[in-house]
Amino acid sequence: MMPCVLVAQLGARMHYAVPRILHEAGALDRFFTDICATGAWARTLGALPAGIVPRGLRRLAMRRPVAIPHDRITAFTAFGLGYARRRTRARTVTEETWNHLRAGREFCERILASGFGKATMVYAFNSAALELLVEARRAGLTTVLEQTIAPAELVDTLLLEQLQRFPDWGAPLADRDAAEMFYARERAEWAAADLIVCGSEFVRESISRCGGPADRCVVVPYGVDHRFSLPPREPRQGPLHVLTIGEVGLRKGSPYVLEAARRLVGSATFRMVGPCSLPARIIDGAPSNLEILGPVPRGDIMRHYAWADVFLLPSICEGSATVVYEALTAGLPVICTPNTGSVVRDGVEGFIVSAGDPDGIVHALDKLARDPALRRTMAERAGARSREFDLASYGRRLLSALCQAAGDPCPSPALSPAPSHAGQPSSHVVSAF
Repeated sequence: MMPCVLVAQLGARMHYAVPRILHEAGALDRFFTDICATGAWARTLGALPAGIVPRGLRRLAMRRPVAIPHDRITAFTAFGLGYARRRTRARTVTEETWNHLRAGREFCERILASGFGKATMVYAFNSAALELLVEARRAGLTTVLEQTIAPAELVDTLLLEQLQRFPDWGAPLADRDAAEMFYARERAEWAAADLIVCGSEFVRESISRCGGPADRCVVVPYGVDHRFSLPPREPRQGPLHVLTIGEVGLRKGSPYVLEAARRLVGSATFRMVGPCSLPARIIDGAPSNLEILGPVPRGDIMRHYAWADVFLLPSICEGSATVVYEALTAGLPVICTPNTGSVVRDGVEGFIVSAGDPDGIVHALDKLARDPALRRTMAERAGARSREFDLASYGRRLLSALCQAAGDPCPSPALSPAPSHAGQPSSHVVSAF
C-alpha cells in the first residue's frame, strides 16, 4: 500500500518534482512550502511580457506548483517573504548561515502547528527538517530526509581548499559557531530519519565520510522532462562550442572553465550562463573566447543548449546537478567530475575528470574538438541515457524507495508525463544503472 506523505519543502526545487510525483501516484496528503504562486493572479502575471513585470514578481510567478491541487498546498507566504528579505540583507556568509538555520527551524515549527493530518510519512529536505522529523518519529510516522547536496561540513572543506588556490574568487566561509551549528543540525537530521534519499553515490559517500548512517541511505538519481530535448544535429564545423550553466563561482569549478578557455583559444568558444558576483578584475581578465552572460530567463535556456556542442560542469561539490540531466536530454556530450553526482559514464556519454583538474578538462575538450565522429556518437548516447533518467523514471525510483521505507515493497505505478514547465533499508541504488 502506498504511504500517505506530507512533504515539506522550502523553495521551488526541481519545479516541485517530489510533491508532484507523489500527487500523481495518489500518495500526497499535504504539501507545505514558503512562497508559491497559485490561482488566477499567478497565471495572469506569468503571461505578461517580461519587460513590464518587476523581476521579483516574475520570479514569484514562476514558483507555481504545476499539477498539484491548491487545496493540498499550504504556503507560509509572510514567513517566506521575511526569509527572502533577510537573505537579501545578509552581508556575510555567517549572516546567511544564521538566517538559513533560523528559517529551517521556523518552517518546521509552522508545519508542526498545522499538524500531520492523515500522513503516515514525512518527507523533508536537509537543514529544514530536524524538528519536523523528530516529532514525526515520536508520533510513529516514517521519516524521510532528502540530502540535496553533500554535507555542509564536506562542502566547506572542499571550498576552503579552493579558496586557498583562488583567494580572489569568494568570501570567507561562515565563522566557527555558525558552521558548527549547521553541521550539528545536519547530523541530527540524519539521526531522526528512517531513510535518507541521496541524488547520487557522491552524496551517499559524503554522508558516510562525515560519520553519517550510510546504511540508511538510498541513491535515487533525478530526472527531467522532455522539454529539454533537441533534434539530432550533425557536428558543426569551426571552434567547439562549450556551455556551462550554473552560478559562476568556486563550488561549480568555474576557475577551471576560465583556465580551459585560456588554453583553447582558437579551437573552442566558451559560454557561462548563471548568476555571477565575481570581482570586475576577474571578469575583465577572462579570455576573449569566453562569454559570461549572467542569469537568463528560464524560457531562454534552450537557446543556449542549441548553441552548444559540449556541456561542461567541473563542479567541486554538488548533489546531482539537474543541468547535467538537461544537457543529456538536449543530446550534448558532458564533461563533469565525480563530485557533480551525474549519471554520465566516462567514455560513453562524455568524460569524467577529477575535480580541480584543468589538464583533464582540456584533454577531453581537445579530443572532442578533433573528432566529430566521437562527438556524434556521444551525443546519440547522451540522448539515449537521458531516457533512462526522465521525470517519469525518477518518479518510479522514488516511489519504490518510499514504499520500501514504509515496509511495503509495492510496485510503483506508472506516472503520466509531467506537464512541461519546468524502515531501515540497506544502502542501495534505485536506478537503471
